[in-house]
Amino acid sequence: MKVLAVLYKGLEAARQEPRLLGTVENQLGISSWLKSLGHEFIVTDDKEGPNSVFQKNLKDAEVVITTPFHPGYLTRDLIEQAKNLKLCVTAGVGSDHIDLDAAVDHKIQVLEVTGSNVTSVAEHAVMSILALVRNFVPAHEMIERGDWNVSEVARNAFDLENKVVGTLGAGRIGYRILQRLKPFGCKELLYYDYNPLPAEANKDLGARRVEDLKEFVSQLDVLTVNAPLHPGTKGLINRDLLQHFKTGAWIVNTARGAICDKDAIAEALKTGKINGYSGDVWNVQPAPKDHIWRTMKNPLGGGNGMVPHYSGTTLDAQKRYADGTRQILQNHFEGKPQDPANVIVGTGKYETKSYGQR
Repeated sequence: MKVLAVLYKGLEAARQEPRLLGTVENQLGISSWLKSLGHEFIVTDDKEGPNSVFQKNLKDAEVVITTPFHPGYLTRDLIEQAKNLKLCVTAGVGSDHIDLDAAVDHKIQVLEVTGSNVTSVAEHAVMSILALVRNFVPAHEMIERGDWNVSEVARNAFDLENKVVGTLGAGRIGYRILQRLKPFGCKELLYYDYNPLPAEANKDLGARRVEDLKEFVSQLDVLTVNAPLHPGTKGLINRDLLQHFKTGAWIVNTARGAICDKDAIAEALKTGKINGYSGDVWNVQPAPKDHIWRTMKNPLGGGNGMVPHYSGTTLDAQKRYADGTRQILQNHFEGKPQDPANVIVGTGKYETKSYGQR
C-alpha cells in the first residue's frame, strides 16, 4: 500500500544528528522497515496547494502520517478526494490539522501517539513561565549587546513564588505542569476544564477548579494554555476575554496558536494589559516572516518568548513518537486492535472527548 508522510526538512542538522527522526531526511526511522514489507513510502515537506507532493499523492494513499510541527492539512475537500485513505496518523499529539468530522463521515481512522510529548511540553511550559516572570530574554539580549544595566531588566522581574497560576486544560500536559509548579510555592494553582481532575490525581496538587472562564482568568498572574484546538477553543482568548485578565498577567501557550487571537494578543502586550506572551505554537506554521508575534513587545521592550514549534519534538520525544507511529502502522497492517488511548476517530465515530464535548 502507499504510505504518505509529511515531515519537515532537517537539512544539515538532520544529516549530522540521526536522532532527528521527525525529519524528511530521517523519515521516522521506518523507511527501510516499510519498504521491506513491500509498501511504497513517500516522504515530503511539500504540502501546500494542489500541485504539492502531498496533495498529488494523497489521492491514492491508504495511510497518511503527519506531525503537528509541519502539518499537512487534511480538509474535508481533500479527504473526499482521497478514495483509498483508511488511516491518518499524527506522529506526536494534536490532530487539529485533520477535519475530524469528515474523517468520521468517511470512516477514516485518526490516531495519535498519545503521551509521546507530555513531559517535553510540560517542561517547556514551565521554562517559558520562568523566562517571562524573571524577564530573562531582555536580560540576555542586553548581555549580547555588550550592555550592563541591572535596573533596566530588574524593574520588570518577579518571583514565581506567591503568584496564582492556572492552566486552561488540565489533561496530561496541564496536569504535569501543575505538578512541576508545586515546588515553586505558588500562592494557588487553578485549572479550567470541563472535566474535573480525578480526586486521586488532585490530592497532592491541591489545585482548585474554576468553572467560569472569565472568573478563572481574572484571578491569574500566569495562564498556561494546554487545550486541544477544536471549534470550542478556536479564538477563545480574544479581545473580550483579555479584558478580564489582571493587568500585567503573563500567558504561555504551548497548545495551539489559533486558540489565541493573534492581533488581540499583540495589542494587549503592546499596551501592557499583559506583561508577556510566550509559546512555540502559531496560528500558521511555519509562521510568516512578518508575523506580528515575532516582534511584539510590552511597553518596556520585553515580554516576548516566542520560539518555533519544538516543545514536543525534543530528541527524546521524537524517539517516543517515531516508535509509537511504527506500532500503530504494524497494528494496522496486521489487523490488530490499536491502543485505545491513541484513537481519536475510530471507524465512523469519535473515540475521545479530547476534541470537545461531542
